[in-house]
Amino acid sequence: MASAPWAEIREKFQAALALSRVELHKNPEKEPYKSKYGARALLEEVKALLGPAPEDEDERPQTDDGVGAGDHALGLPAEAVEAEGPIAQGAVRLAVIEFHLGVNHIDTEELSAGEEHLVKCLRLLRKYRLSHDCVSLYIQAQNNLGILWSEREEIETAQAYLESSEALYNQYMKEIGSPPLDPTEHFLPEEEKLAEQERSKRFEKVYTHNLYYLAQVYQHMEMFEKAAHYCHSTLKRQLEHNAYHPIEWAINAATLSQFYINKLCFMEARHCLSAANVIFGQTGKISTEDTTEAEGDVPELYHQRKGEIARCWIKYCLTLLQNAQLSMQDNIGELDLDKQSELRALRKKELDEEESVRKKAVQFGTGELCDAISAVEEKVSYLRPLDFEEARELFLLGQHYVFEAKEFFQIDGYVTDHIEVVQDHSALFKVLAFFETDMERRCKMHKRRIAMLEPLIVDLNPQYYLLVNRQIQFEIAHAYYDMMDLKVAIADKLRDPDSHIVKKINNLNKSALKYYQLFLDSLRDPNKVFPEHIGEDVLRPAMLAKFRVARLYGKIITADPKKELENLATSLEHYKFIVDYCEKHPEAAQEIEVELELSKEMVSLLPTKMERFRTKMALT
Repeated sequence: MASAPWAEIREKFQAALALSRVELHKNPEKEPYKSKYGARALLEEVKALLGPAPEDEDERPQTDDGVGAGDHALGLPAEAVEAEGPIAQGAVRLAVIEFHLGVNHIDTEELSAGEEHLVKCLRLLRKYRLSHDCVSLYIQAQNNLGILWSEREEIETAQAYLESSEALYNQYMKEIGSPPLDPTEHFLPEEEKLAEQERSKRFEKVYTHNLYYLAQVYQHMEMFEKAAHYCHSTLKRQLEHNAYHPIEWAINAATLSQFYINKLCFMEARHCLSAANVIFGQTGKISTEDTTEAEGDVPELYHQRKGEIARCWIKYCLTLLQNAQLSMQDNIGELDLDKQSELRALRKKELDEEESVRKKAVQFGTGELCDAISAVEEKVSYLRPLDFEEARELFLLGQHYVFEAKEFFQIDGYVTDHIEVVQDHSALFKVLAFFETDMERRCKMHKRRIAMLEPLIVDLNPQYYLLVNRQIQFEIAHAYYDMMDLKVAIADKLRDPDSHIVKKINNLNKSALKYYQLFLDSLRDPNKVFPEHIGEDVLRPAMLAKFRVARLYGKIITADPKKELENLATSLEHYKFIVDYCEKHPEAAQEIEVELELSKEMVSLLPTKMERFRTKMALT
């Protein structure tokens, strides 16, 4: 090609790249894609100057365009064919233009046109896809097609493109290994070509993006183990290559912790959260390759992400405490001292086995970064707490993050999020109460729960927040119910409980009844009729509410025999509802096996007790 046209082509191509990089907000408000359209016009000019695609029989691209057809050779190993000679070089340069036109059309939301250009790029490169000159461009084109098909929710097609990119990268690194040409270099003079180190950095970044997109695809396909593995690999590589946004990296690491929390892998979850804290702390302080000025200019995003990371820490503390409770409670939900002793004996074995093996598997960073992450980790236990002091440490950490989350997620503007944070705070108090042996202090913890939950009911519109309202009503009722049980247990230890204690017990009983009834009333239809068939989503809580209401009426302390008889009749009515409902709907029985058996007993025993009461009343 003559030197003048080639110089003109290079100049136009570089100008197109410069326009492509202009951020959308820097365009006129009514023409957000002005720079993109300008870049597209220049790319079309370059394409015209390069001439038509090669028609040589050996170089002609395949006409198949289905996924898995000859143009992609998805999943099949490639042969190393170098792009040598004018025909091959012409095809590669044209492929670069098709790639940029494809990305350009995707950026302007013209997905079909974008797909067409990217597929043309793959066809032109098919033979040379494993070559030093073309492998990076080929992988980038496939990555973009993977994203495009993912946005169309054609996840299996996206998976095929992205897994093909991964396989090609692995094959290239195994068979060739030298840093390949960056796509931009096809339009650079020899003296301006990139150094090997820069080529390597760019190629590794392309592969990191590939892993990132695969993680999202596997998540969408509910292949959660695989998604977590790829997410972890992505995060690790971003740190290794110093190519990350601190805020984005931190939120991704915190999100990954939730996978490990659900798997009860608390050491791994702690590591992800500690790393998230350390990297988030770099925001605005440390410059990485991917850091942009814009990130430092969005304080609201900063505070939102800080709140989101705090919520991930809350879940860590809460789940670890709840898991410990499940491991140590007896069949009535109280601390089992034998189970506690067994877990103490296992503690040393857990430490010896897990610390060395598991920690190495998930470690982020090296050197100073690794030390900084370890310093955060060392302040937080990953082992199940076995007593009140250990539980209190986790509780205080969780509560610290509750306050941090509430700084951003306030009731005014973030109603649902704020309520969820308050519910988590309540749950932290509830599980801490399990470890507390002093019954008066346990009562105070439940009182704190009620104090934070009751104001939410006042602020919420029950019409718009029906499900949330139900959750809170049930939780408040349960807190009063637990307090009443504790006060009864305290009174039982006294020889002669005074009227103040009796009044306190009855008041707690009355409050529990009030909130259970509010919950049950919320299930009624517009005509105030209770449903004949209770929805699956509320079946267990509804049955539990009925059972507890029955029990509460039986616990009311009164000196009036007539009133006591009325209470026993109401109690029997609720026990009978549970038994009758489970007879009509056998599937409900498995939801409340223990409560059903007790209800059957009470339906059998209460009529006799009531009859004795009537006889006694008649005699007096």
